[in-house]
Amino acid sequence: MREPAPCLQRAGSRIDSAFSATQAGFAAGKRRMSSKVFFDVGISLDGYMAGPNASPGNPMGDGGRAMHGWIFQTATFREILGIPGGGGEQGTPDDARVQHVFARTGAYVMGRRMFDEGEVGWPENPPFRGPVYVLTHSPREPWVRQGGTTFHFVTDGLASALAQAKAAAGGKDVRISGGIDTVRQAIRAGLLDECTIHVAPNLLGAGKRLLDGLAPGEMKLVPVRADGSALVTHLDYRFAQAS
Repeated sequence: MREPAPCLQRAGSRIDSAFSATQAGFAAGKRRMSSKVFFDVGISLDGYMAGPNASPGNPMGDGGRAMHGWIFQTATFREILGIPGGGGEQGTPDDARVQHVFARTGAYVMGRRMFDEGEVGWPENPPFRGPVYVLTHSPREPWVRQGGTTFHFVTDGLASALAQAKAAAGGKDVRISGGIDTVRQAIRAGLLDECTIHVAPNLLGAGKRLLDGLAPGEMKLVPVRADGSALVTHLDYRFAQAS
């Protein structure tokens, strides 16, 4: 049997390459389509996500940091923040939670108020390690930080920020980091697939509640999982409209 002519061999090679590229494109498309949008936040036992008097000089408001005491006990979060000496608890359910949320997230969306509070307090190597899309009315050039974090400032709304985040997430999920108004906006717009709420056994008594102002029909949740530790209860939900 005669060997194929060189021109036919080259043509076959090009077809194989094109077919492989097409398959890779379909695979990438499937990964992008499978990306989920979620929020993962902490609240007090009486439902507050931030205490009173929140400002860039007082992130999370009066008493707000106490809601997140559990996460600062984990080895993973301490390592991400670059806390001197490291330490923290390894191999606990709380630590596994922190590992999971950072591993699943490929990009972030947050409101300008959350960014303003974090800008003065985040270390040179912020805990995101990926692209962050900040909702704002004031245009600003991207702010590149250490460790792979770049803040992009989006002036044309939440839908645009989410579209950009999904495109940049590399097939991973997109996290709505906060603040409260941005989370509520995503809920009302039906843009969320999942959420996790970490309930701390603390009372704030005042501040901003996560779910204030939402009508009963605006947030239909399906329970997925509940667990916790002595410091916090973790509640996972799927939004009912998400398939």
